[in-house]
Amino acid sequence: MELEWLNVGKIVNTHGVRGEVRVVSKTDFPEERYKKGSVLYIFKQGQSEPLKVTVASHRQHKQFDLLTFEEINSLNEAEHLKESILKVEKEHLASLDEGEFYFHQIIGCAVYDEEDKLIGQIKEILTPGANDVWVVGRKGKKDALIPYIPSVVKKIDISSKTVHIEVMEGLIDE
Repeated sequence: MELEWLNVGKIVNTHGVRGEVRVVSKTDFPEERYKKGSVLYIFKQGQSEPLKVTVASHRQHKQFDLLTFEEINSLNEAEHLKESILKVEKEHLASLDEGEFYFHQIIGCAVYDEEDKLIGQIKEILTPGANDVWVVGRKGKKDALIPYIPSVVKKIDISSKTVHIEVMEGLIDE
């Protein structure tokens, strides 16, 4: 069976001299994904086989996640990882509580209003603060920004890739 991978971040630089790397995170659950002992795979450009690594430490610094791996112990070794993509095996995803979803399950969903009128398709998820914001691409109009809050998002059906929202005043510009 072909392994499926999910992108959880990109190594953009090194940090310090002990092999710590600076990661721009693409995961919904950094505390879970990067916890000590987690297994990740580093995909370097031009290499067919990923490098399997085990997280030794994780901390947040500004907008980055800083990671060390048990297998990487020096700045020199970490240097070679720049621009690499961090991935996890899809089958190793933790099961989520009801009402929680992975980004890859939400991106691509069609968004409908309360009258079943298609608004557009979710193309990106922003995580600016208290709640996620879903970027909905619309034909011939600018993107709509939908806050992921109970008063707006009414129903999510992952199997049919549909989301129903209640359009509040000012939420969607025509």
